[in-house]
Amino acid sequence: MQPLRLVLIGDGDSPHLLKWARALAALPALELWAASSRGFMPGFDAAVPAARRLALEQRSDAAGGNVALLRQLPRLARWLQRVDAHWLHAHYLSSHGTLAWLALRLYGLRGRLVASAWGSDILVAPQRSAPLRWVTSRVLRASALTTSDSQVMAERMRALGAAEVMVFPFGLEALPPAPAAKDDTLFYANRGLEPIYRPERVLRQFAALAGATGRLVVANDGSLRPAVERQARELGLADRIACVGRLGADEQARWYARARWYLSLPASDSVSVSVLEAMAQGCLPVVSDLPANRELVRDGDNGLIVPEAALLQPAALQRLLPRADDIARANRAWVRDHALFPPCVQAFVERLRELA
Repeated sequence: MQPLRLVLIGDGDSPHLLKWARALAALPALELWAASSRGFMPGFDAAVPAARRLALEQRSDAAGGNVALLRQLPRLARWLQRVDAHWLHAHYLSSHGTLAWLALRLYGLRGRLVASAWGSDILVAPQRSAPLRWVTSRVLRASALTTSDSQVMAERMRALGAAEVMVFPFGLEALPPAPAAKDDTLFYANRGLEPIYRPERVLRQFAALAGATGRLVVANDGSLRPAVERQARELGLADRIACVGRLGADEQARWYARARWYLSLPASDSVSVSVLEAMAQGCLPVVSDLPANRELVRDGDNGLIVPEAALLQPAALQRLLPRADDIARANRAWVRDHALFPPCVQAFVERLRELA
């Protein structure tokens, strides 16, 4: 089989792009290259040889203000001409998708464009301005294939002009070991401490649910961490809410394995890999009322959905607790069957071969 030459174009300092690189590098008859708007995480060394990488050393802007990155277009295009790839695979449409589209349009490259949406580039950016909506639509229309991690985002992409959208979760690289035991009083939250993830609502929901013995571990960091710590004191729960900062994968896994409940209440989201990780570890998800969350969670059946206008009360937890271990096993089995990343990436590459 002739090797398929594919160039990842995205942020090489992102663990999400590294996850794609690892999954692609494991496939046979695929020659993987990578161009990064910034640098590359150390893990790229095992997935893409340094001789097949280009670091533009810029800082892209998710809001769409990417003038500095666009100035790197001639340099990227010259490098792509030497690579002569079959596919340019752009990640995050309003920045790297625009860059790849312009390289193909203006420099006569023979490759074709494929694009993977990450969430806010479809759910948020096109609503911010007419120019962002226009450029997002142009990238989608120019792409032979696009990927989405939720049906709701795929619908938005089609409305903006995408022809073919493959939908699969940005899932787990492998299923973790089954947890030994759960602490029914322990809640875990690990989304970023930034406005879009609404950590203040996470604390208010915990306070409403926790009763006299509940404890909450808040991992991750962000601009709202001082406000979160202050809110814990104001709620009188400073001794039961621990802000532990950013954690490594092993520490994350330990908290997932112990916690019975997982809290994730963002204002906007596609299918969250954090929620999938929690489900794989047997946590019962308590999530905001978003279309993508409803693709994973059936309220009152395998988790809880928090209405926007109210907070859940302890009775909601009590209705699930008698079935908690059965729910945990069922959620874990669903992730095993539907949300492991390598098989999805293999199907994606097989589709690229068909299109080629």
